[in-house]
Amino acid sequence: MTQAPTPPDVQHFDLTALPAAARYKLLTATVVPRPIAWVGTLGADGHVNLAPYSFFGLMGSDPPVVAFAPGDRADGTPKDTALNIPSGGEFTVNMVSAALADAMNATATDFPYGHSEPGALGITLTPGVKVRVPRVAAAPAALECREVQTLIIGRTRIILGEVLGLTLHSGAVQNAQKHYVDTAALDLIGRLGGRGTYAHTRDTFTLDRVPFEQWRKEQEEGGS
Repeated sequence: MTQAPTPPDVQHFDLTALPAAARYKLLTATVVPRPIAWVGTLGADGHVNLAPYSFFGLMGSDPPVVAFAPGDRADGTPKDTALNIPSGGEFTVNMVSAALADAMNATATDFPYGHSEPGALGITLTPGVKVRVPRVAAAPAALECREVQTLIIGRTRIILGEVLGLTLHSGAVQNAQKHYVDTAALDLIGRLGGRGTYAHTRDTFTLDRVPFEQWRKEQEEGGS
């Protein structure tokens, strides 16, 4: 019979009473690992903006929806990514492998609006299939998305996008007909904390789900 661990001593933080910087430190150190959305968008003049966001996640599959939260600059103006995604606007989410960590981090530099990060940093792009926005050619996976809703809650902006297409490097596709993907082969990284700490995703373990009838049988046998 599975036994739950002993509850630890705890300390409660009232987030409603703390400043934004303190909330950020506490939450980014606690909600880990976070996948990284390396978001590509097109500026009004056609330049490609590329920036990473770790306030990001997959929200569903029917339809497939992703959410990410591009914040504001220090002066309160929206970051380039938010400016480039109008209602119904297109964007790509490039997943970040360990090999791309340095390039991803370089695009977090606060370039002025209109300055294309891929061009400045030598990041090769390739055309999208379902959207006009290109994807990072070396990314092991890329989601092609269209904005369906943007929520503003206080100073938090959440962009919801429907995923229209998925591109995977062939080496990670085990069986295209059965839609089997070798996740480890993607070698993705995740975000830890808020100041430059990351995690690999290759160190994994497996837990099988237990059907209720099996669980009940195990409980009965354990109590006999």
